[in-house]
Amino acid sequence: MTHSPSDETAPGADWLALGAALVTVLLWASAFVGIRAVIHDFGPGALALGRLLTGAAVLTLVVAIRRPARPSRRALPFIVGSGVLWFALYTVTLNTAERFVDAGTASMLVNVGPILIAILGGLFLAEGFPPRLFAGSAVAFVGAAVIGLATSTTSTGTDPMPGIVLCLLAAAAYAVGVVLQKPAVRDTPALTVTWLACVVGAVVLVPFAPALVEETRSASPESIAWMLYLGAFPTALAFTTWAFALSRTTAGRLGSTTYLVPAIAIVLGWFILGEAPPAVAMLGGAIAIGGVVIARSRPSGRAVATTRAPATR
Repeated sequence: MTHSPSDETAPGADWLALGAALVTVLLWASAFVGIRAVIHDFGPGALALGRLLTGAAVLTLVVAIRRPARPSRRALPFIVGSGVLWFALYTVTLNTAERFVDAGTASMLVNVGPILIAILGGLFLAEGFPPRLFAGSAVAFVGAAVIGLATSTTSTGTDPMPGIVLCLLAAAAYAVGVVLQKPAVRDTPALTVTWLACVVGAVVLVPFAPALVEETRSASPESIAWMLYLGAFPTALAFTTWAFALSRTTAGRLGSTTYLVPAIAIVLGWFILGEAPPAVAMLGGAIAIGGVVIARSRPSGRAVATTRAPATR
């Protein structure tokens, strides 16, 4: 089902999209912590494959029960592209990056992605370049940068430069994946898009299957539990809620909500991994939240009417 511009501006649709986006943000933030928790038991490729296989299994079960509509022929290339770039390349790249940098720094660097999404959305999806979106993104990026700088003192004992480069590569794969996904969710259910993209990603990573089998045999129960969690929640559930939200709002506006990820990741890392966040990181979190509020805000009714008037000529 496609959505008209009025669907995206309807208050109900916006609240639904925001709620789905917040679920996604919370689960994706937990993924940064989960990846760091298992780096000693699973290699980047094996962890990515195990995560996607788990996600694909969960989604296949849900699809069998719900029986959503099949994808259109037009949507298939976009779904495949999203599966290769976002589900496969992004996941392996991020897993590798977090072997060199801590979770807080990784989450900050990956949050270059929303800026790329906003730019690509304006260029290729006809979403324009709303001033509030870019102003809010700039503020939120400053907050994310503050968080990353404040938490970068947690040394991983390795040269962080490879991790920084890999995080930026992951951000680019994530941004292109989102832009490819947007046309697919216009006429294909979010569940179908997520399921097929996850399956595509898992197929791409099949060469890591021998490593996954071997590493699972020697991994601790906690690490195996984390891998299953990453597949069931930050992948199966979070990518579905993301696709649902993307079908109801613009890619740029939705991407801005992920600036909340570093703040949440720091808090989760504090409770789960015992990494107490510096006070400056909390300040960065407040700035990031403020940026998201700005980016998601809408002009007043009078301003909207004035802005839209030329389009009716």
